[in-house]
Amino acid sequence: MPSHPRRKRRARAITAATALLVPAGLLLAPTAAQAADQIVNGTFDDGTTGWTIYPTASVQDGAGCTTVPAGSAAYSAAIQQEVPLVAGESYKLTFRARSTPATSGPVRVVVQGGADVNYQQFLPADKPAFETAFGTHEYFFTAERDYPNAQLAFQQDIVNPVGYTLCVDDVVLEGGAERPPYVPETGPRVRVNQEAYLPQGPKGATLVTDATSPLPWQLRNAAGEVVAEGRTTPRGVDPSAGLNVHTVDFGRYAEAGTGYVLVADGETSHPFDIGEAAYERLRDDAMTFFYTNRSGTPISDELAPGYGRAAGHVGVAPNQGDTAVPCQSLDDDSQELLVAQGDEPWTCDYTTDVTGGWYDAGDHGKYVVNGGISVGQLLQQYERSLHAPTADRRALADGTLSIPEAGNGVPDVLDEARWELEWFLKMQVQPGREHAGMVFHKVADVNWTGLPQDPATDPQPRVLYRPSTAATLNVAATAAQGARLFAPYDKAFSKRLLAAARTAYAAAQATPDLYAPAPDAALDPNPGSGPYDDDDVSDEFYWAATELYLTTGEARFRKDVLSSPVHTADVFPAEGFDWGHVGAMARLDLATVPSKLNKAELRAVQRSVVEAADRRLADQAAQPFGQAYAPEDGRYAWGSNAQILSNLQVLGTAFDLTGRDEYRDGVVRSMDYLFGRNALNNSYVTGYGDVYSRNQHSRMYAHQLDPSLPNPPAGTVAGGPYSPTATSGDPITAPLFPDGCAPQFCYVDDIGSWSTNEITINWNAPLAWVASFVADQDAGRDDGRRGGGHGGKP
Repeated sequence: MPSHPRRKRRARAITAATALLVPAGLLLAPTAAQAADQIVNGTFDDGTTGWTIYPTASVQDGAGCTTVPAGSAAYSAAIQQEVPLVAGESYKLTFRARSTPATSGPVRVVVQGGADVNYQQFLPADKPAFETAFGTHEYFFTAERDYPNAQLAFQQDIVNPVGYTLCVDDVVLEGGAERPPYVPETGPRVRVNQEAYLPQGPKGATLVTDATSPLPWQLRNAAGEVVAEGRTTPRGVDPSAGLNVHTVDFGRYAEAGTGYVLVADGETSHPFDIGEAAYERLRDDAMTFFYTNRSGTPISDELAPGYGRAAGHVGVAPNQGDTAVPCQSLDDDSQELLVAQGDEPWTCDYTTDVTGGWYDAGDHGKYVVNGGISVGQLLQQYERSLHAPTADRRALADGTLSIPEAGNGVPDVLDEARWELEWFLKMQVQPGREHAGMVFHKVADVNWTGLPQDPATDPQPRVLYRPSTAATLNVAATAAQGARLFAPYDKAFSKRLLAAARTAYAAAQATPDLYAPAPDAALDPNPGSGPYDDDDVSDEFYWAATELYLTTGEARFRKDVLSSPVHTADVFPAEGFDWGHVGAMARLDLATVPSKLNKAELRAVQRSVVEAADRRLADQAAQPFGQAYAPEDGRYAWGSNAQILSNLQVLGTAFDLTGRDEYRDGVVRSMDYLFGRNALNNSYVTGYGDVYSRNQHSRMYAHQLDPSLPNPPAGTVAGGPYSPTATSGDPITAPLFPDGCAPQFCYVDDIGSWSTNEITINWNAPLAWVASFVADQDAGRDDGRRGGGHGGKP
C-alpha cells in the first residue's frame, strides 16, 4: 500500500459564519438569559418604527406585516431592519411568523451584509415553511467580522404565483448567546436494518442499554405475534459510539414478510421487512444518481420524475458553460499554490470544449480522479456480471435503467459509464500542445457558489486546471478497462478508448511527477473546487498498467504490473480504499478478470484479496453495530460510509473467489449499519428505512433550502460520520461538537454540513457495486441467468 497519508478535499465554505439552523428532530436544552436585544421594536408595540417594510406595511394582531401580490418578483417584498454585528460574537435569533395563506417557502430569513461585502451572509439563508398560525423559529450563528449595519430580513425569494400576507412578531437578536447542547433524536434504543434483511442471510440488531446482563428479546410480525425470541449478548461500551450495547442475533428466522419489529428492554424497533425486493430496487436506484448528476444535457423528468432540469454548463446565459473553457490565468490565486510546491505558474493560450461528464458532488466541479474511481467501480460492477458464479447477467442488461440510452443494445451500466469516459477524452490535452497526452486535473468554478444553485444558472466563470499525472493515469486505467468491455458493442469507441489509454500512459511515464498542489488556506482560502492533491502516484501507475495488461495482454504492461512495488504491498487498509489509494482497484481486477498470469501469480493475487477479507471479517466481529470498518486510529474518515462500502467490495470479491458464505454474510451485515443499525438510528441511503438522510449537501438537491427543489434521489448515500468534523470549519457541525464527538455521532443530516453530509459520485459507485452484489444473493435462485465463473479457491 502506498505510504502517503490520506488526503481530504478542501472544506467547502458556503457562508462567512458558523450557524445552527435547528433541523427537525433535534432536541435543544434550555438556555440561560442572554445579552441585550439588538432589535428595535421587535414586538411592533410602536407600530413599524425601526422597520423597513414593503410593498405594504401594516400591524395586524400586534405583528408587523406586508401583503405580497401574486406574481411578485424575488426581493420585491421584505420586512427588514439594520442590526450591528461584532466579530466573534455568538447570536441567537428568535421570532414568530405566519403566512396567510400558508406558504411553503417563498420567504427566506437572512442576516447579511450589503453590496460592499457582496451581501455576505452571516446567518445562512433559510426558507422555513410558515403556516397560517404563528410558529416560533430559532437560529444561532457566530459573526466572523464586524459589520455595523448588517441587515436582518424576511424576504420574498422567488416569484410567487399566489398572493399572501406575511407577519412577524417578537423578533429578538441577542448577542452573547450560549449555544445549547446538541442532543440528536435517535429514536428507539433497538437499532435494526430499517429496510430489509435477506430471508437466508444473517440478521442482527443492536440494543442500547445500561444493562450488563443478557436481556430477553422478541421478534414480532405485522400482526403482533411473537415469531422468534431469545436473549441478548452484552458487548460493553462500543468506543465508536460511546454507548453500552448488547447485540441480537435472529438469523435463524427466515420467513419473508413485511412490518416486523424487534422488542427488547421495553423498546420497539423501527419496522422492517424480510425479503429481497429492496436490494433489487437499490441496484437500480443507486445508479439513478449518475444520470441526474449528468452535466451538459437536459435531465428528463419523464425518466427521472421530479429531477428534470435544463442542461447545465452549455453556455446559455447567465451560465458561462464548458464549451470553451480557458486554463488557469496567471493572476489566479491558485497559481500561488503551484509556486509554493516548487513549480512555475502555468496557463495556456487556448480554450477547450469539456462539456459532459458528471458533476462530482454537492458543487458543480468535475474532477478526473474522482471520476476515475467512479467509472472504474461501475465497470467492475458490470464485469463482475461476466465472471462471478452468482452474478445475474440480465440484471445489468440493456433496458434495466431509466436513461436515454436504454434500448440501444448496450448494457445500461456501460452507457452510464460512457457519459464520463467521453468527457475524459475531452479532458486529454491534444497533440502539439504542452503536456500533450496528459489530462487536465479538473474543470470547476473560479469561486464557490451558494446553495441552492441550478447548474444551468451558475454564473461563475469556469477554468481548467493544470494537467496532473494522477488524472492522466486515471484516464489510462479506465479507458483501457472500458476498451475491453465496449469491444463487443462498439468497436470504434473501444479503439478510441484504447488509443487514449496508451497515449495517457506514455505521457504519464514521460512526466511522472506533475502533481496537483495541496491546498493552503493562507494562500487560497476560497478556490471554488476541491484540490484532490496526491504526490504518490505509484498506485495509479499500478492500476493503469494492470488495466492495459488485462485488455491487451502485452508483455510490457505485464512487466510493469509485476515489477511495481505496489504489486506486493497491502493495498487493502482497514480504513478502506478511495480515489487517492487505487491499488485495490488493480488488485481486484487482477484477481477476477481472465488474464495470462501464471497459476502461481494468480494464486498470490487472489490470496491477497482473501487475506484482506479475513482481516475485515475480524474487524467486523469486534463491531457491535456490524460494520466492516475499524480504522487503525479509531477515527472515521471523510466519507466513512464509502470507506465501508469499499471494504464490502473486497468481501464480495472474496466470496466470488471462494464461494465461502462468511464473506457474503459480511457484506450483508454491513448493509444493516448503512440502513439504520447504527448509533444515530439513521439510514444513510435516501429513501430506504423509516428515518433516512435526505438533506445532503448539494446545490441541486436542496429541498431543505427551497421546497420547490427535490431531495437527492432514492438510492443516494450520504458521506456519513467524520471524526474531525468538530474542527473542520463545517458551519453546522463545528458549533454542535465543541468538545468533539464519538465517531458514529459525528454526523448531522443538514444541507450545510459539507464534512459529514455531502454526496459524491465516488461514494455512490461502491454503493452500486455492493447493491448489485447483494441483489444477486437471493437464496436458491438458479435459472440459467448466472455468470460464468472465473473464480476458484486460491
